[in-house]
Amino acid sequence: MVDTRSWDRTRVQGELRASQSRPVDRFHKLCEAVVVRLPFGLRSVVAPTFLGFCLINGLTFGVDLMILTGLHSGLGLPVPIAVTAAYVCAFTLSYVLNRTFNFQSHAPVGPQVTVYVVVVVVNYLAFILGATTVLAAIGVQYQLSRLVAGICEAVYMYCAMRWVVFRH
Repeated sequence: MVDTRSWDRTRVQGELRASQSRPVDRFHKLCEAVVVRLPFGLRSVVAPTFLGFCLINGLTFGVDLMILTGLHSGLGLPVPIAVTAAYVCAFTLSYVLNRTFNFQSHAPVGPQVTVYVVVVVVNYLAFILGATTVLAAIGVQYQLSRLVAGICEAVYMYCAMRWVVFRH
């Protein structure tokens, strides 16, 4: 019989090092490290997934605003159409990044995407299209309108993603 213990130990240690160096693991460790260092007892209130959500969705919100600006100011599309197109791009990117990096979900994609789409449709109607369009209609600059709607959206979306979409 051949002794494979040393080979197994080396393989397992190599796999452990490889998994710790993956971008997904580094992102999660970074969020944990920042949360542990929060002052005023905030570490007991702020979850690492909340910080990860803020980082990822800050990025996707910037993508949303860039696309919105290009479509409305650059191409002259009406605000509701520009908001919709920009939001579809941003929410797709947000789902992929949050699923992979933040919540590290391994649940089946099909049912999870279905739940996410329902959450996004409610969010879109209530905050993105509704609040942005109403604020723009009453004279608030359209990008500022989108920013105000984005604050409302952030609270709703984090809660929905943490406790509904990626609950497992």
